[in-house]
Amino acid sequence: MKTLTAIILAGFLASACATTGGGIERSTGGKALARYEPYVGEPVDSFTMFRHDSWVPIDRNQLVLYTSINDAYLLTVAGPCYELPFAQTVGVTTTGNTVSKFENVLVRGNRCPITEIQPIDVHRMKADRQLRELDEERAIS
Repeated sequence: MKTLTAIILAGFLASACATTGGGIERSTGGKALARYEPYVGEPVDSFTMFRHDSWVPIDRNQLVLYTSINDAYLLTVAGPCYELPFAQTVGVTTTGNTVSKFENVLVRGNRCPITEIQPIDVHRMKADRQLRELDEERAIS
């Protein structure tokens, strides 16, 4: 009887952990998207990319891809790309150095088709951040 109780308790705890993990991911993704959302432009069909500098996972369907220090794009992929929030690296397929909605984000061997591309106004984002920092310094003084 003790063994059966232990198995039921272990199953209950495992399911509770799985449920909690999803909530944490959505919360983190919401914060990440909120940081970029005011600077996201209208969707475009494609952009030129010779290499990508860095990337930021938003959630299982979105990431921000930096192609240079001042150029970034919000990429939305089809279906959930389950490994995206946890991947150490990502790749992006290109055709002649062009990323379009016919390309894929590559994550841990999986191909996640791009469904939407939106440029991010990185210059304005940086300017707003500098203004916030100045306001915070003035408030402290």
